[in-house]
Amino acid sequence: MILFLFGIVIVYVLTIGWLIYGFTKINDFEYIGLPPKTSFSIIVPFRNEAENLPVLLESFSKLNYPTDLFEVILVDDASDLRFKINDLGFKISLIDNIRVSNSPKKDAIATAMEIVKTDWVITTDADCVVSENWLLTLDNFIQLNPVAMIAGAVTYDYQDSFLHHFQQLDLASLQGATIGSFGIKKGFMCNGANFAYTKSFFQELKGFKGNNSIASGDDVFLLQKALSKFPEKVSYLKSENTIVTTKPADDWKSLFYQRVRWASKTTSYQSFFGKRLGMIVFLMNFGFVYCFVLTLLGMLPYFLIWVYFLIKFGIDTVLIQKTKHFLTKHKIRYLLLSSLWYPFFSTAVALYCLFGKYEWKGRRF
Repeated sequence: MILFLFGIVIVYVLTIGWLIYGFTKINDFEYIGLPPKTSFSIIVPFRNEAENLPVLLESFSKLNYPTDLFEVILVDDASDLRFKINDLGFKISLIDNIRVSNSPKKDAIATAMEIVKTDWVITTDADCVVSENWLLTLDNFIQLNPVAMIAGAVTYDYQDSFLHHFQQLDLASLQGATIGSFGIKKGFMCNGANFAYTKSFFQELKGFKGNNSIASGDDVFLLQKALSKFPEKVSYLKSENTIVTTKPADDWKSLFYQRVRWASKTTSYQSFFGKRLGMIVFLMNFGFVYCFVLTLLGMLPYFLIWVYFLIKFGIDTVLIQKTKHFLTKHKIRYLLLSSLWYPFFSTAVALYCLFGKYEWKGRRF
């Protein structure tokens, strides 16, 4: 078993090192010098988001982009109260979600697609905020690159608590792996809070056909389908101008269910690299928990668990630091404590996925 764990450590270090290399291969793009000409439809699926939606819409009103070149489509997924739209100076529509599958969000996007008239579609979430040059940077990137699908970065607007810092560090590792995978031509993951593609490309891919039985994955499965068929049309836009900010979970239960929802998609990945990476990360974290238990029982010397942890901590920190400098200017806190807690948290999430259900927007899946 010790030799097996040693092998996992070697594979893990090499894999994360490869992702770090990939991260450096994706160049920053901040150019906004071209006159805007791309038309966008911003699709926002929501359910009971009366508190968050006004903040998102306010950020749209501050966009440095011609209002005749973008529209917003809000898709209400059976909210308890009807959301009222105010005049914000741009075209905005409110429609009801038409449920046809086990995935409310995929249904919402497909519903909105029926009324989209623009070339490009962007999906984001109701609890997000966008920067003023979000659309302008996307437009300039589109004008300069022959792409039909673009993945972008997401970060948290977090407060000074361990729970929030833990989530930001976790998200930084996920975003780092996302960017790194694109850098080594092994892209497999993106975030639906900042995801753009042409309507014609969505139709060419037959939308979400083939994975409607899975509640989440409106972003990842569509991306993997695109990469498997037309990898040359898919790109990652690494730009501080296009980072979308969202809210972290405010309690551990919500965070746990959110991560269960994310992890539940892994077994259905089309990407072999994505599945393999998920397994390597799980085994590395489970290995730490296993060694910790054996150490407590006196079956392993203490120095082995510390060597195991320090190797993992070292390589993880390099990736997190690189991603953190791109995502946020805030100082990293609780890095050591988060790194000690994370293997236990992620192992519990992975094991729960095998038999448990999760809550999302007041529903159980």
